[in-house]
Amino acid sequence: MHHATPAAPAVRETLERLLASETFGRSERARKLLRYLVEREQAGEADKLKGFSIAMDVFGKDGDFDPSTDAVVRVQAGRLRELLQHYFANEGIAEPVRIAIPRGGYVPSYELNAIRLPVEPETAEHVETVATVPEPLEGAGMVARPASFMSSVVPEPGHALRRHLQFFWAAMALVIVMLGVLILRQGSSALLAGGDAASTVENAVATGSIAPLPPIEALPLVYIAVKANSAEARRVAASLRAGLSGFDTVNFIGRDADSPPDPVADATSFIFDVLPGPTTGDVTLELQSVATGRVLLSRNLLAADNTPSAVEDRVADILSSAVPASGTIYNYIEQSGIQNGLTECLRLNDKYYLDQSARTHEAAYRCLENLANLDAKSSLVYSELASLHLEAVTDHYAYPPGATIEQAMLFAHRAAQMGPTSPYAHRAYGYLYARLGNSDESIRWMRKAHELNPYDLSMAAAYGYGLIFAGKYSQGTPILAHAVEISSAHPTWWDYGLFVGAFMLGDMNRATIASDALRPTATKSHYLAARLIGAKAAGRDQLALNLADELAAKFPKFAADPRATFADRRYPADLTDRLVEALHAAGIGSGS
Repeated sequence: MHHATPAAPAVRETLERLLASETFGRSERARKLLRYLVEREQAGEADKLKGFSIAMDVFGKDGDFDPSTDAVVRVQAGRLRELLQHYFANEGIAEPVRIAIPRGGYVPSYELNAIRLPVEPETAEHVETVATVPEPLEGAGMVARPASFMSSVVPEPGHALRRHLQFFWAAMALVIVMLGVLILRQGSSALLAGGDAASTVENAVATGSIAPLPPIEALPLVYIAVKANSAEARRVAASLRAGLSGFDTVNFIGRDADSPPDPVADATSFIFDVLPGPTTGDVTLELQSVATGRVLLSRNLLAADNTPSAVEDRVADILSSAVPASGTIYNYIEQSGIQNGLTECLRLNDKYYLDQSARTHEAAYRCLENLANLDAKSSLVYSELASLHLEAVTDHYAYPPGATIEQAMLFAHRAAQMGPTSPYAHRAYGYLYARLGNSDESIRWMRKAHELNPYDLSMAAAYGYGLIFAGKYSQGTPILAHAVEISSAHPTWWDYGLFVGAFMLGDMNRATIASDALRPTATKSHYLAARLIGAKAAGRDQLALNLADELAAKFPKFAADPRATFADRRYPADLTDRLVEALHAAGIGSGS
């Protein structure tokens, strides 16, 4: 057993497989307790894992709980330890990470697992040359390997050296073939990374080695440096760690940057400094480029922002404006001209959702499609392709030709396989199930995406949106409204979802404000319809007349029968009726 600490993504992936396993399938209490203990520890709150808090948070006990007379926590923890031991001895024998709850406390421990399945005994002369199962790479998405895979990497006795040489030459041949394929595909554009393909080959010949492949899927690296010694600073840092570990768009490094900055190697590395604020109880957060020291974002959190109840919202606001493809880090990378294949594609994808047109859609789709054709390993490539493919089906885009929901599902399935704890993969599935009219599955996947990263406001917005379009207006509208209110910039679909929720709850003031935010987008019939309904409700009759004329001119099919469009989009029946009625009052459709 290796005693290095596994990376946070590896722990989360193992946790999700544990919770979905047959071993834990019949014990809801054990699942709930395990998730609570691991998630709290990963959020930096191991010191809070005491019997009293567990009793209240997990088992619903009140303030009168007495651990000396009520053994529920000790009993359930004992049961959990037994289930963990059983899982890792049987169903999870090949898991790359092992989770345990050491006796005497409730704080989980984690170990990398270098288990080898039984092989024939080796003679002493071969011991030093036997290859071992490689340890999982820190930060890499890890999937449990089947037993056949594990046994295949253990050499047969007496053949270790020959196997090493065979592996070496096979690997070299594979690298050469891959490089040749990439050069043929990309030509002089040097494999999406801006280098020169010819010079790459020339360099390889001159040095007698193969140059490393361009990091077309590399994500920005983000560190945290805590430079303030206060309870408030530690609380902010804990929320930062919990939040950053959930974003798919960056690789969070759970330690300080420990070497001098390199302008080239650290070009896409960033650091959050947690600093003392100007007054007692304040904390200042600064986001800097590691290579240049340039401050990209600075926020002062007042004492009121640092309370346990407020700090997570405040940090969610900061991270949602800094870390996604629409945020500060990706803007800086784009403006500095240091994009690689994946970061460029994610920016194009984000630009589509801010300006939903056939042109922006095709640019984003082709970029991600190109990475998929290069056998991309990032689940983000496939989750975003799934969503864009669904958009092509829904809005009848010319590219890709012959788009189908089935193909979108295939992309989403691959995304979930490659990133079992990816919020983006879960959100893509949620979109697809909503389109198929399966609201229960849609909400389940959207809720899971939100739970996997509650610090990402886009996941909260997607969950709220999913609830609204499942007819659960009173549940979804506050969630989406909260995301809209604390986000300085967001996609237009957030505003449309908020319009629908507020409209169905009878809050026409909020509905009108949300519909006004759709003004720049005239490429969607339902967006124009929302603006028309909002204008009519606000008594802006001339604007309503102009919008009705625009809707009839640009979308005559919709204007003639809006009900057909809403039915095609699987809107709830009560929502469809109310929208058709409002549009009929504004002079659109027959109202039938």
